[in-house]
Amino acid sequence: MSDQLNLFRNGDSTHPAFAPLAERMRPRSLDEFVGQSHLTGEGKILHRLIHEGPFQSLIFWGPPGCGKTTLARLIARRGDANLVSLSAVTAGTREIRAAVDEALAAWSRSRKRTWLFMDEIHRLNKAQQDALLPHVEKGTVTLLGATTENPSFEIIRPLLSRSRVLVLEPLAPEELRAIVRRTLEDRERGLGDFPAEMDDNAWALLLEGSGGDARVALNALELAVLTTPPDSGGVRRVDGDAMREALQRSAVHYDKAGEEHFNLISALHKSLRGSDPDAGLYWLARMLEAGEDPMYIARRIVRAASEDVGLADPFALVQALSAQQAYQFLGSPEGDLALAQAVVYVALAPKSNSLYTAYKAARDTARRTGAVPVPFHLRNAPTSLMKRLGYARDYQYPHDSPEGWVPERYLPEPVGNEVFYTPKPWGWEGKWRELLEKRRRIVRGGGNRKQTARDHIEDQPVES
Repeated sequence: MSDQLNLFRNGDSTHPAFAPLAERMRPRSLDEFVGQSHLTGEGKILHRLIHEGPFQSLIFWGPPGCGKTTLARLIARRGDANLVSLSAVTAGTREIRAAVDEALAAWSRSRKRTWLFMDEIHRLNKAQQDALLPHVEKGTVTLLGATTENPSFEIIRPLLSRSRVLVLEPLAPEELRAIVRRTLEDRERGLGDFPAEMDDNAWALLLEGSGGDARVALNALELAVLTTPPDSGGVRRVDGDAMREALQRSAVHYDKAGEEHFNLISALHKSLRGSDPDAGLYWLARMLEAGEDPMYIARRIVRAASEDVGLADPFALVQALSAQQAYQFLGSPEGDLALAQAVVYVALAPKSNSLYTAYKAARDTARRTGAVPVPFHLRNAPTSLMKRLGYARDYQYPHDSPEGWVPERYLPEPVGNEVFYTPKPWGWEGKWRELLEKRRRIVRGGGNRKQTARDHIEDQPVES
Protein backbone atom coordinates (compact mmCIF):
# COMPACT_ATOMS: atom_id res chain seq x y z
CA MET A 1 0.00 0.00 0.00
CA SER A 2 1.21 3.48 -0.80
CA ASP A 3 2.98 5.33 2.01
CA GLN A 4 0.75 8.24 1.12
CA LEU A 5 -2.18 6.47 2.74
CA ASN A 6 -0.46 6.75 6.13
CA LEU A 7 -0.03 10.52 6.14
CA PHE A 8 -2.54 10.77 8.92
CA ARG A 9 -4.97 8.17 10.16
CA ASN A 10 -7.66 8.22 12.79
CA GLY A 11 -7.17 11.97 13.23
CA ASP A 12 -3.71 11.60 14.76
CA SER A 13 -2.58 15.08 15.72
CA THR A 14 0.78 14.38 17.37
CA HIS A 15 3.60 16.23 15.67
CA PRO A 16 7.34 15.80 16.09
CA ALA A 17 9.28 18.79 17.30
CA PHE A 18 10.81 19.34 13.87
CA ALA A 19 7.41 19.73 12.17
CA PRO A 20 6.62 23.23 10.86
CA LEU A 21 4.98 25.51 13.39
CA ALA A 22 1.74 25.63 11.41
CA GLU A 23 1.50 21.83 11.64
CA ARG A 24 2.32 21.72 15.34
CA MET A 25 -0.32 24.33 16.11
CA ARG A 26 -3.09 22.63 14.17
CA PRO A 27 -6.24 22.68 16.38
CA ARG A 28 -7.03 19.39 18.14
CA SER A 29 -10.68 20.20 18.80
CA LEU A 30 -13.41 22.44 17.47
CA ASP A 31 -13.01 24.62 20.58
CA GLU A 32 -9.44 25.42 19.50
CA PHE A 33 -10.44 26.16 15.94
CA VAL A 34 -10.42 29.85 14.97
CA GLY A 35 -12.45 31.25 12.09
CA GLN A 36 -15.23 30.00 9.81
CA SER A 37 -17.85 30.80 12.44
CA HIS A 38 -20.50 30.69 9.70
CA LEU A 39 -19.82 26.93 9.58
CA THR A 40 -18.53 26.03 13.05
CA GLY A 41 -20.64 28.27 15.28
CA GLU A 42 -23.27 26.86 17.61
CA GLY A 43 -26.05 25.34 15.54
CA LYS A 44 -24.18 25.78 12.23
CA ILE A 45 -23.71 22.95 9.73
CA LEU A 46 -20.24 21.75 10.78
CA HIS A 47 -20.99 22.07 14.47
CA ARG A 48 -24.02 19.81 13.99
CA LEU A 49 -22.11 17.32 11.82
CA ILE A 50 -19.19 17.02 14.22
CA HIS A 51 -21.36 16.60 17.31
CA GLU A 52 -24.37 14.68 16.13
CA GLY A 53 -24.83 14.69 12.35
CA PRO A 54 -24.80 11.71 9.97
CA PHE A 55 -21.92 10.73 7.75
CA GLN A 56 -22.07 12.88 4.63
CA SER A 57 -19.56 13.55 1.86
CA LEU A 58 -18.24 17.10 2.05
CA ILE A 59 -16.12 19.31 -0.17
CA PHE A 60 -14.37 22.24 1.49
CA TRP A 61 -13.77 25.11 -0.90
CA GLY A 62 -11.59 27.95 0.26
CA PRO A 63 -8.20 29.66 0.00
CA PRO A 64 -4.99 28.14 1.41
CA GLY A 65 -4.47 28.21 5.16
CA CYS A 66 -8.11 28.72 6.14
CA GLY A 67 -8.62 25.37 7.92
CA LYS A 68 -9.80 22.86 5.33
CA THR A 69 -7.48 20.02 6.40
CA THR A 70 -8.00 20.70 10.09
CA LEU A 71 -11.77 20.53 9.76
CA ALA A 72 -11.47 17.27 7.83
CA ARG A 73 -9.50 15.75 10.69
CA LEU A 74 -11.94 16.98 13.31
CA ILE A 75 -14.88 15.54 11.41
CA ALA A 76 -13.20 12.18 10.84
CA ARG A 77 -12.22 11.93 14.49
CA ARG A 78 -15.90 11.98 15.43
CA GLY A 79 -17.08 8.44 16.06
CA ASP A 80 -13.55 7.05 15.88
CA ALA A 81 -13.75 6.75 12.10
CA ASN A 82 -10.91 5.55 9.92
CA LEU A 83 -9.26 8.37 8.00
CA VAL A 84 -7.25 7.85 4.82
CA SER A 85 -5.51 10.86 3.34
CA LEU A 86 -4.50 11.38 -0.26
CA SER A 87 -3.27 14.35 -2.23
CA ALA A 88 -4.58 14.64 -5.76
CA VAL A 89 -1.25 16.16 -6.75
CA THR A 90 0.41 12.73 -6.53
CA ALA A 91 -2.50 10.30 -6.25
CA GLY A 92 -3.82 8.38 -9.23
CA THR A 93 -6.35 5.67 -9.88
CA ARG A 94 -4.10 3.09 -8.22
CA GLU A 95 -3.95 5.07 -4.97
CA ILE A 96 -7.72 5.55 -5.02
CA ARG A 97 -8.23 1.79 -5.38
CA ALA A 98 -5.78 1.17 -2.53
CA ALA A 99 -7.74 3.57 -0.35
CA VAL A 100 -10.96 1.73 -1.18
CA ASP A 101 -9.31 -1.60 -0.27
CA GLU A 102 -8.20 -0.08 3.03
CA ALA A 103 -11.76 1.11 3.69
CA LEU A 104 -13.17 -2.37 3.02
CA ALA A 105 -10.54 -3.92 5.29
CA ALA A 106 -11.26 -1.42 8.09
CA TRP A 107 -14.97 -2.23 7.92
CA SER A 108 -14.33 -5.96 7.88
CA ARG A 109 -11.79 -5.74 10.69
CA SER A 110 -13.46 -3.37 13.16
CA ARG A 111 -16.69 -2.13 11.55
CA LYS A 112 -15.18 1.33 11.19
CA ARG A 113 -16.45 3.67 8.51
CA THR A 114 -13.76 5.36 6.41
CA TRP A 115 -13.39 8.99 5.53
CA LEU A 116 -11.29 9.56 2.42
CA PHE A 117 -9.64 12.97 2.63
CA MET A 118 -8.62 14.11 -0.86
CA ASP A 119 -6.55 17.27 -0.71
CA GLU A 120 -6.48 19.45 -3.85
CA ILE A 121 -9.34 17.36 -5.23
CA HIS A 122 -9.62 19.67 -8.23
CA ARG A 123 -6.32 18.20 -9.47
CA LEU A 124 -7.95 14.82 -10.12
CA ASN A 125 -8.70 14.37 -13.80
CA LYS A 126 -12.09 13.18 -15.04
CA ALA A 127 -11.02 9.53 -15.26
CA GLN A 128 -9.77 9.58 -11.67
CA GLN A 129 -12.97 11.23 -10.46
CA ASP A 130 -14.99 8.64 -12.36
CA ALA A 131 -12.99 5.92 -10.60
CA LEU A 132 -13.82 7.43 -7.22
CA LEU A 133 -17.51 8.03 -7.91
CA PRO A 134 -18.96 4.50 -7.49
CA HIS A 135 -17.26 4.04 -4.11
CA VAL A 136 -18.76 7.29 -2.86
CA GLU A 137 -22.16 6.24 -4.24
CA LYS A 138 -22.02 2.88 -2.44
CA GLY A 139 -20.80 4.44 0.81
CA THR A 140 -17.58 2.43 0.81
CA VAL A 141 -15.84 5.72 1.55
CA THR A 142 -17.23 9.04 2.64
CA LEU A 143 -15.46 11.81 0.80
CA LEU A 144 -13.83 14.81 2.39
CA GLY A 145 -12.49 16.93 -0.43
CA ALA A 146 -10.47 20.14 -0.13
CA THR A 147 -9.98 22.54 -2.99
CA THR A 148 -8.86 26.09 -3.62
CA GLU A 149 -10.69 26.10 -6.98
CA ASN A 150 -14.37 26.53 -7.73
CA PRO A 151 -15.86 22.99 -7.54
CA SER A 152 -18.46 23.92 -10.15
CA PHE A 153 -15.70 24.08 -12.75
CA GLU A 154 -13.32 21.38 -11.55
CA ILE A 155 -15.39 18.49 -10.17
CA ILE A 156 -17.65 16.28 -12.25
CA ARG A 157 -21.35 16.84 -11.71
CA PRO A 158 -22.22 13.32 -10.44
CA LEU A 159 -19.56 13.55 -7.72
CA LEU A 160 -20.53 17.11 -6.87
CA SER A 161 -24.21 16.18 -6.57
CA ARG A 162 -23.35 13.51 -3.97
CA SER A 163 -21.41 15.94 -1.80
CA ARG A 164 -22.18 19.01 0.25
CA VAL A 165 -20.00 21.98 -0.71
CA LEU A 166 -18.95 24.17 2.21
CA VAL A 167 -17.34 27.52 1.42
CA LEU A 168 -14.52 28.66 3.70
CA GLU A 169 -13.28 32.23 3.85
CA PRO A 170 -9.82 33.78 4.37
CA LEU A 171 -9.15 34.40 8.03
CA ALA A 172 -9.87 37.93 9.18
CA PRO A 173 -6.99 39.97 10.69
CA GLU A 174 -8.39 39.60 14.21
CA GLU A 175 -8.69 35.84 13.76
CA LEU A 176 -5.08 35.68 12.62
CA ARG A 177 -4.08 37.83 15.57
CA ALA A 178 -5.74 35.37 17.96
CA ILE A 179 -3.90 32.44 16.36
CA VAL A 180 -0.55 34.24 16.54
CA ARG A 181 -1.05 35.26 20.17
CA ARG A 182 -1.89 31.68 21.15
CA THR A 183 1.20 30.47 19.32
CA LEU A 184 3.46 32.96 21.09
CA GLU A 185 2.11 31.80 24.47
CA ASP A 186 1.97 28.02 23.85
CA ARG A 187 5.03 26.34 25.38
CA GLU A 188 4.04 22.81 24.36
CA ARG A 189 3.60 23.23 20.62
CA GLY A 190 4.21 26.91 19.97
CA LEU A 191 6.90 29.49 20.67
CA GLY A 192 6.33 29.96 24.39
CA ASP A 193 9.89 28.85 25.17
CA PHE A 194 11.16 31.68 22.97
CA PRO A 195 9.51 34.69 24.59
CA ALA A 196 8.90 37.25 21.90
CA GLU A 197 7.16 40.56 21.40
CA MET A 198 6.27 42.21 18.10
CA ASP A 199 6.03 45.93 17.50
CA ASP A 200 3.06 47.49 15.69
CA ASN A 201 4.86 47.50 12.35
CA ALA A 202 5.62 43.78 12.60
CA TRP A 203 2.01 43.02 13.49
CA ALA A 204 0.71 45.05 10.55
CA LEU A 205 3.08 43.40 8.09
CA LEU A 206 2.26 39.92 9.34
CA LEU A 207 -1.51 40.38 9.29
CA GLU A 208 -1.55 42.08 5.90
CA GLY A 209 1.18 40.05 4.23
CA SER A 210 -0.29 36.67 5.14
CA GLY A 211 -3.50 37.47 3.28
CA GLY A 212 -5.78 35.50 5.61
CA ASP A 213 -3.57 32.39 5.37
CA ALA A 214 -2.76 31.00 8.84
CA ARG A 215 -0.03 28.74 7.46
CA VAL A 216 1.81 31.68 5.93
CA ALA A 217 1.38 33.71 9.11
CA LEU A 218 2.73 31.02 11.44
CA ASN A 219 5.65 30.03 9.25
CA ALA A 220 6.68 33.67 8.90
CA LEU A 221 6.23 34.18 12.64
CA GLU A 222 8.47 31.21 13.43
CA LEU A 223 11.22 32.44 11.13
CA ALA A 224 11.02 36.01 12.44
CA VAL A 225 11.12 34.95 16.08
CA LEU A 226 13.88 32.36 15.77
CA THR A 227 16.13 34.67 13.74
CA THR A 228 15.74 37.60 16.15
CA PRO A 229 18.35 37.46 18.93
CA PRO A 230 17.07 37.93 22.50
CA ASP A 231 17.84 41.13 24.34
CA SER A 232 19.47 41.32 27.77
CA GLY A 233 16.20 40.24 29.35
CA GLY A 234 15.84 37.19 27.10
CA VAL A 235 12.99 38.66 25.04
CA ARG A 236 13.09 38.53 21.25
CA ARG A 237 11.76 41.86 20.01
CA VAL A 238 10.54 41.37 16.44
CA ASP A 239 10.39 44.57 14.39
CA GLY A 240 9.07 45.37 10.94
CA ASP A 241 12.36 44.66 9.17
CA ALA A 242 12.59 41.17 10.66
CA MET A 243 9.00 40.40 9.71
CA ARG A 244 9.43 41.76 6.20
CA GLU A 245 12.44 39.49 5.71
CA ALA A 246 10.54 36.53 7.14
CA LEU A 247 7.56 36.99 4.85
CA GLN A 248 9.66 37.28 1.69
CA ARG A 249 6.50 37.34 -0.43
CA SER A 250 4.33 39.84 -2.18
CA ALA A 251 1.30 41.04 -0.28
CA VAL A 252 -0.66 40.59 -3.50
CA HIS A 253 -2.27 37.16 -3.54
CA TYR A 254 -3.20 35.89 -6.95
CA ASP A 255 -3.57 32.68 -8.93
CA LYS A 256 -3.34 33.27 -12.65
CA ALA A 257 -4.86 29.88 -13.38
CA GLY A 258 -7.60 29.97 -10.78
CA GLU A 259 -10.81 31.71 -9.87
CA GLU A 260 -9.09 34.77 -8.41
CA HIS A 261 -7.75 35.50 -11.89
CA PHE A 262 -11.30 35.85 -13.19
CA ASN A 263 -12.53 37.66 -10.07
CA LEU A 264 -9.93 40.40 -10.45
CA ILE A 265 -10.37 40.94 -14.17
CA SER A 266 -14.13 41.07 -13.55
CA ALA A 267 -13.58 43.71 -10.87
CA LEU A 268 -11.48 45.76 -13.29
CA HIS A 269 -14.06 45.54 -16.06
CA LYS A 270 -16.96 46.43 -13.76
CA SER A 271 -15.01 49.40 -12.40
CA LEU A 272 -14.52 50.72 -15.94
CA ARG A 273 -18.19 50.15 -16.75
CA GLY A 274 -19.12 51.93 -13.52
CA SER A 275 -16.98 55.00 -14.43
CA ASP A 276 -14.71 54.68 -11.37
CA PRO A 277 -11.11 55.47 -12.43
CA ASP A 278 -9.77 55.00 -8.88
CA ALA A 279 -11.08 51.46 -8.62
CA GLY A 280 -9.93 50.78 -12.17
CA LEU A 281 -6.38 51.84 -11.33
CA TYR A 282 -6.44 49.79 -8.12
CA TRP A 283 -7.48 46.55 -9.81
CA LEU A 284 -5.03 47.20 -12.65
CA ALA A 285 -2.20 47.62 -10.13
CA ARG A 286 -3.29 44.50 -8.22
CA MET A 287 -3.09 42.38 -11.36
CA LEU A 288 0.18 43.84 -12.66
CA GLU A 289 1.88 43.53 -9.26
CA ALA A 290 0.76 39.90 -9.06
CA GLY A 291 2.38 39.12 -12.40
CA GLU A 292 -0.64 38.98 -14.69
CA ASP A 293 0.06 39.06 -18.42
CA PRO A 294 -0.32 42.75 -19.40
CA MET A 295 -1.66 41.74 -22.82
CA TYR A 296 -4.51 39.88 -21.12
CA ILE A 297 -5.39 43.08 -19.27
CA ALA A 298 -5.04 45.14 -22.45
CA ARG A 299 -7.48 42.86 -24.26
CA ARG A 300 -10.06 43.38 -21.51
CA ILE A 301 -9.63 47.17 -21.67
CA VAL A 302 -10.20 47.01 -25.44
CA ARG A 303 -13.30 44.92 -24.85
CA ALA A 304 -14.65 47.42 -22.30
CA ALA A 305 -13.97 50.30 -24.70
CA SER A 306 -16.10 48.63 -27.35
CA GLU A 307 -18.71 46.89 -25.22
CA ASP A 308 -19.38 49.54 -22.56
CA VAL A 309 -18.36 52.82 -24.18
CA GLY A 310 -18.92 52.04 -27.83
CA LEU A 311 -20.02 54.99 -29.93
CA ALA A 312 -20.70 57.20 -26.94
CA ASP A 313 -16.98 57.99 -27.34
CA PRO A 314 -15.35 56.28 -30.34
CA PHE A 315 -11.92 57.44 -29.18
CA ALA A 316 -12.07 55.07 -26.18
CA LEU A 317 -11.34 52.18 -28.50
CA VAL A 318 -8.51 54.18 -30.08
CA GLN A 319 -7.03 54.84 -26.63
CA ALA A 320 -7.31 51.18 -25.62
CA LEU A 321 -5.64 49.90 -28.79
CA SER A 322 -2.95 52.57 -28.53
CA ALA A 323 -2.23 51.48 -24.95
CA GLN A 324 -1.89 47.87 -26.08
CA GLN A 325 0.58 48.89 -28.80
CA ALA A 326 2.46 51.21 -26.45
CA TYR A 327 2.93 48.41 -23.93
CA GLN A 328 4.24 46.09 -26.62
CA PHE A 329 6.69 48.83 -27.63
CA LEU A 330 7.81 49.83 -24.13
CA GLY A 331 7.27 46.82 -21.88
CA SER A 332 7.23 47.19 -18.07
CA PRO A 333 7.41 49.38 -16.12
CA GLU A 334 7.02 52.23 -18.62
CA GLY A 335 4.26 50.47 -20.55
CA ASP A 336 2.22 50.07 -17.36
CA LEU A 337 1.48 53.78 -17.52
CA ALA A 338 -0.04 53.42 -20.99
CA LEU A 339 -2.44 50.79 -19.63
CA ALA A 340 -3.25 53.09 -16.71
CA GLN A 341 -3.99 55.92 -19.15
CA ALA A 342 -6.42 53.70 -21.06
CA VAL A 343 -8.08 52.57 -17.83
CA VAL A 344 -8.72 56.17 -16.75
CA TYR A 345 -9.93 57.23 -20.20
CA VAL A 346 -12.36 54.32 -20.55
CA ALA A 347 -13.60 54.86 -17.00
CA LEU A 348 -14.29 58.57 -17.59
CA ALA A 349 -15.79 58.16 -21.05
CA PRO A 350 -19.59 58.35 -21.41
CA LYS A 351 -21.07 54.86 -21.42
CA SER A 352 -23.26 53.16 -23.97
CA ASN A 353 -23.99 49.50 -24.62
CA SER A 354 -26.23 50.40 -27.58
CA LEU A 355 -23.82 48.89 -30.08
CA TYR A 356 -23.44 45.74 -27.97
CA THR A 357 -27.18 45.16 -27.66
CA ALA A 358 -27.79 46.17 -31.29
CA TYR A 359 -25.38 43.57 -32.60
CA LYS A 360 -26.84 40.85 -30.36
CA ALA A 361 -30.34 41.64 -31.64
CA ALA A 362 -29.17 41.75 -35.26
CA ARG A 363 -27.34 38.43 -34.81
CA ASP A 364 -30.46 36.77 -33.39
CA THR A 365 -32.55 38.05 -36.31
CA ALA A 366 -29.90 36.98 -38.82
CA ARG A 367 -29.93 33.46 -37.40
CA ARG A 368 -33.71 33.35 -37.66
CA THR A 369 -33.92 34.78 -41.20
CA GLY A 370 -30.70 33.43 -42.68
CA ALA A 371 -32.43 32.03 -45.77
CA VAL A 372 -34.08 35.30 -46.78
CA PRO A 373 -32.72 36.43 -50.19
CA VAL A 374 -30.93 39.74 -50.63
CA PRO A 375 -33.27 42.37 -52.20
CA PHE A 376 -32.61 42.79 -55.93
CA HIS A 377 -31.67 46.43 -55.76
CA LEU A 378 -28.87 45.59 -53.29
CA ARG A 379 -27.36 42.76 -55.30
CA ASN A 380 -24.12 42.97 -57.23
CA ALA A 381 -24.54 42.95 -61.03
CA PRO A 382 -21.19 42.28 -62.73
CA THR A 383 -22.70 40.50 -65.80
CA SER A 384 -25.36 41.42 -68.39
CA LEU A 385 -27.45 38.39 -67.38
CA MET A 386 -27.57 39.59 -63.82
CA LYS A 387 -28.59 43.02 -64.96
CA ARG A 388 -31.40 41.52 -67.12
CA LEU A 389 -32.57 39.57 -64.05
CA GLY A 390 -32.89 42.82 -62.16
CA TYR A 391 -29.77 42.70 -60.02
CA ALA A 392 -28.91 46.22 -58.81
CA ARG A 393 -31.85 47.70 -60.74
CA ASP A 394 -33.22 50.92 -59.25
CA TYR A 395 -30.39 51.12 -56.76
CA GLN A 396 -30.05 54.73 -55.60
CA TYR A 397 -26.46 55.88 -55.21
CA PRO A 398 -26.32 58.09 -52.06
CA HIS A 399 -23.36 60.13 -53.33
CA ASP A 400 -25.51 61.41 -56.22
CA SER A 401 -27.80 63.12 -53.70
CA PRO A 402 -26.93 66.65 -52.55
CA GLU A 403 -27.52 65.47 -48.96
CA GLY A 404 -25.39 62.34 -49.35
CA TRP A 405 -28.36 60.21 -48.31
CA VAL A 406 -31.47 58.77 -49.98
CA PRO A 407 -34.59 57.24 -48.37
CA GLU A 408 -33.80 53.65 -49.37
CA ARG A 409 -34.79 50.27 -47.89
CA TYR A 410 -31.79 48.10 -47.06
CA LEU A 411 -33.41 45.39 -44.93
CA PRO A 412 -35.11 42.46 -46.68
CA GLU A 413 -38.91 42.48 -46.71
CA PRO A 414 -39.41 39.63 -44.17
CA VAL A 415 -37.34 41.52 -41.61
CA GLY A 416 -39.56 44.56 -42.02
CA ASN A 417 -38.60 47.80 -40.30
CA GLU A 418 -36.96 46.17 -37.30
CA VAL A 419 -34.74 48.51 -35.30
CA PHE A 420 -31.61 47.09 -33.71
CA TYR A 421 -29.55 50.15 -32.83
CA THR A 422 -30.91 52.73 -30.41
CA PRO A 423 -28.25 55.33 -29.59
CA LYS A 424 -28.02 56.88 -26.14
CA PRO A 425 -28.90 60.58 -25.88
CA TRP A 426 -25.39 61.54 -24.69
CA GLY A 427 -21.84 61.59 -26.01
CA TRP A 428 -21.01 61.14 -29.67
CA GLU A 429 -24.14 59.02 -30.14
CA GLY A 430 -26.38 61.78 -28.88
CA LYS A 431 -25.31 64.08 -31.71
CA TRP A 432 -26.74 61.67 -34.31
CA ARG A 433 -29.75 60.32 -32.47
CA GLU A 434 -32.28 62.84 -33.78
CA LEU A 435 -31.04 62.64 -37.38
CA LEU A 436 -31.20 58.84 -37.33
CA GLU A 437 -34.77 58.87 -36.06
CA LYS A 438 -35.77 61.35 -38.75
CA ARG A 439 -34.29 59.22 -41.52
CA ARG A 440 -35.95 56.08 -40.18
CA ARG A 441 -39.35 57.79 -40.22
CA ILE A 442 -38.86 58.82 -43.84
CA VAL A 443 -37.83 55.31 -44.90
CA ARG A 444 -40.76 53.71 -43.06
CA GLY A 445 -43.17 55.90 -44.96
CA GLY A 446 -41.57 55.32 -48.36
CA GLY A 447 -43.24 52.05 -49.44
CA ASN A 448 -41.78 48.61 -50.03
CA ARG A 449 -40.00 46.85 -52.87
CA LYS A 450 -41.52 43.49 -53.83
CA GLN A 451 -40.21 42.86 -57.34
CA THR A 452 -38.96 39.39 -58.30
CA ALA A 453 -36.58 38.17 -60.97
CA ARG A 454 -39.58 37.24 -63.16
CA ASP A 455 -40.90 40.81 -62.87
CA HIS A 456 -37.59 42.18 -64.01
CA ILE A 457 -37.35 39.78 -66.95
CA GLU A 458 -40.86 40.69 -68.09
CA ASP A 459 -39.98 44.37 -67.91
CA GLN A 460 -36.97 43.98 -70.22
CA PRO A 461 -37.31 44.48 -74.04
CA VAL A 462 -36.88 41.34 -76.15
CA GLU A 463 -33.50 41.32 -77.83
CA SER A 464 -33.57 40.84 -81.61
